[in-house]
Amino acid sequence: MLRRFERLLIATATAVLAAGATLLIARAQDPTPAVPSPSGLQAPPCVACHTEFANEWKDGPHGQAAKDPVFLKDWNSQGQPGACLVCHATNYDPATGTWQEDGVACEACHGPMTAGHPKDPMPVDRSPDLCARCHSDTRFDWQDWQGSTHYQRGMNCSTCHDPHSASLKVATPRDGSAQYTDASQLCVTCHNDVSMDFPYSVHQKQGVTCINCHVNHSETIPLDAHAVPDHSFKANLDSCNTCHSEQMHSAAEAIGTNPPAASVSQPQHLQQAGLTPHPSPVSPLGYAGLAALIGLAAGMVMAPWLEKWYTKAVKRDRRGEDD
Repeated sequence: MLRRFERLLIATATAVLAAGATLLIARAQDPTPAVPSPSGLQAPPCVACHTEFANEWKDGPHGQAAKDPVFLKDWNSQGQPGACLVCHATNYDPATGTWQEDGVACEACHGPMTAGHPKDPMPVDRSPDLCARCHSDTRFDWQDWQGSTHYQRGMNCSTCHDPHSASLKVATPRDGSAQYTDASQLCVTCHNDVSMDFPYSVHQKQGVTCINCHVNHSETIPLDAHAVPDHSFKANLDSCNTCHSEQMHSAAEAIGTNPPAASVSQPQHLQQAGLTPHPSPVSPLGYAGLAALIGLAAGMVMAPWLEKWYTKAVKRDRRGEDD
């Protein structure tokens, strides 16, 4: 009969084999992607014909999406999660941790080159749904954009934004002398009636423009990496407070004749304890430790069976020698 020590030895050996095999498998399938190559962006094949677009893309936020120092700092501090590369790289494959090109390259919006190109234009989804794949509500307040009049009337992101440079389009004066630096000139393209009255207002005489009241009031200083101006385009109290904060009543100055209304508690966004928006990657050693415990238990269970097999094998050998 095998002694208890021998059974424990079998269980330990089984645990070591299970832990070793699990560790090798976990490291072979490590989902942590490689750091984007510091040698520079890969030039897409489209650059041969579309040089102007390629130059705008290369130096813009889309072209620099995987090279931006702010992104690299946050990405490295979070353990280089592959989820970030779904938007910061083109055709990222989470199964292998590889991607086709750094940044938001041509295929991210146009797809693979079609057989009929360049005779046939490359297809592209011009609806806001394409941009929403990355500019989602969780980081870019997409819900405000969907509730805006612009969205309801079928405006696309490319109406105001250049998709290649990923920046606002510029407006040129009629005399062609220079480009407007104020994005409010884009508003005049559609809001002709308002633009006829606004030049005679007190706001315009003080240098206030459309974006001062309808866009900039939700920005934070310093700007968060994923923060964008409010795309509901609704002026609110924050817009007025930017200039009229000294004219607003303070709490001590507010005097009323009616009893104060019952205060309404504002809903609070709660986060479940123990969860973080950016979980750190799991070490393969954790999987190996779990496999070792399972292997130890399996070894203890298998020890009696191995004892029976060992006894039968010895008996067969002895019979063979006697014969």
